[in-house]
Amino acid sequence: MDKLECIKLFSCAARLKSFTATANELNMTQGAVSKRIAWLERNLGFTLFHRNPRKISLTNAGAEYLTFCHELIEKMTITEQLLKNELSQVVGILKISAPSAFATQRLAYPIKEFLRANPELTIDISVNDRQVDLYNDDIDIAIRASYLKDSGLKAKKLLNHKLCYFASPDYLKANGKPRHPDDLSKHTCITYSLSNPSNAWYLNNQKIIVPELISSDSPEMIAKMAVLGCGIAAMPKWMVQEYLDCNQLIELFKDDEKLSLPMYAVYKSSDYLPFRIRAFIDFLANYFDSE
Repeated sequence: MDKLECIKLFSCAARLKSFTATANELNMTQGAVSKRIAWLERNLGFTLFHRNPRKISLTNAGAEYLTFCHELIEKMTITEQLLKNELSQVVGILKISAPSAFATQRLAYPIKEFLRANPELTIDISVNDRQVDLYNDDIDIAIRASYLKDSGLKAKKLLNHKLCYFASPDYLKANGKPRHPDDLSKHTCITYSLSNPSNAWYLNNQKIIVPELISSDSPEMIAKMAVLGCGIAAMPKWMVQEYLDCNQLIELFKDDEKLSLPMYAVYKSSDYLPFRIRAFIDFLANYFDSE
């Protein structure tokens, strides 16, 4: 068998954590996938996966070998790109991961402009509020509201956005308008479940623990429940600007100091970063800087 092809298949199986899903993605039979992994394990002399009827998981040796495989595949890809001049041209496929609200409200237009200027590029964008693993999920650029110090990753700051606190007119009519951040303890709140902890809000450099009525990982859901009068919520102002403009939501604590969240483009650290990645990150930084 071709060892390199088996290594690529192993890397895919490790990412998908399933021989069946790997077979579907690569248009193979599950038996063919299992046969190639077994051949690679015999060739290496150690087991790559723990197997049970429901799922597969990497052994310690398999996890270490996967790191080597990522480096090998990346170097091979870089060499091929170099030979095809892809390190100096915006061509190929750019894989992006971005939070849902940011993707639709802030990222769609610059993507359109970048594609118009670079017609040989195609973009594959995954919209997900949960953080992805750039290596295991095969992502070129991840847009994150905060930069975690992941090993082997770099980041470029794109913008800052301040949080906005808001509620519907109906909610405020029924429950009263909070005048001071401490008043939030008497109100029901709608929180973002991916924050840690989700019930901690910050105003005037003060941490406030709020009562949670609803917690969701969807900014769109949080905004909708606030419009329906379910409670007070907090999100970047641009996410709810249209509701504020038509008075479906009322901004609270306008004069108080609010937390500012940075937004970063996170990417893999490499001496031979494909030009399409560098070009898009620079384009985004310039785009948001000019807003």
